[in-house]
Amino acid sequence: MKTTPLFAVLLASMLPAAAAIQSGPVEYQQGGVTLEGWQAHDDAQTGKRPAILVVHQWKGLTSYEKKRAEMLAQLGYNVFCVDIYGKGVRPASPKDAGAEAGKYKKDRALLRDRVNAGLEVLKKSPFTDTQRIAAIGYCFGGTTVLELARSGANVAGVVSFHGALDSPAPADGKNVKCRVLALHGADDPFVPAKDIEAFCAEMRDSKVDWQLVSYGGSVHSFTLWDAGNDNSKGAAYNEKADKRSWEAMKSFFGELFGK
Repeated sequence: MKTTPLFAVLLASMLPAAAAIQSGPVEYQQGGVTLEGWQAHDDAQTGKRPAILVVHQWKGLTSYEKKRAEMLAQLGYNVFCVDIYGKGVRPASPKDAGAEAGKYKKDRALLRDRVNAGLEVLKKSPFTDTQRIAAIGYCFGGTTVLELARSGANVAGVVSFHGALDSPAPADGKNVKCRVLALHGADDPFVPAKDIEAFCAEMRDSKVDWQLVSYGGSVHSFTLWDAGNDNSKGAAYNEKADKRSWEAMKSFFGELFGK
């Protein structure tokens, strides 16, 4: 019978446990509506840790956000992907996605209620350090995390990836308690110059600690892997902007959490 040398056993016992990302759906409620989010964490870690809320793009919570959640969990964060639309509401076509997203863009109070409901789920997780929470969002989700900040939510920071930068209620900027990072495609045709100016004015007038980074040669959806690469359509993936924006987010988190 083959035996394992004693020194090999001792060496293995000294090595850190391999990272194992645990993830799965989580049901919760808001306003009588059942929502289904997605959580992810590294079970090789112990105790509480900084936590990230992830908000989906206009097609709802998909495999894309789940993959981003896994990537964040691998960085040592406890992650919860919020569901704004409701369990099973996952628009398949751009037309349906636009209609669904439009409901919440027209009702910012409901949008804030939905994203704050997800934040409460994240706060209640046994893995969350409630003093170290941030939120990120993509496209529609980028708009949503800015509304989370405007709601006065007690988070350390928010990161908007190619989200809308309109300022429908400029006075709400005074409610922002956190740092704000907006990552924007410099050639995004869906975010007009007047909206960028309004966003900057709101942040400036409200004395928010904010940053706006524009990526040259990038249009809308520059981080979405399946968005194609044809900028003429107004939405396209850009590998450089994707990688640079992810690093900008990580640096931002470093400022917030010291990691």
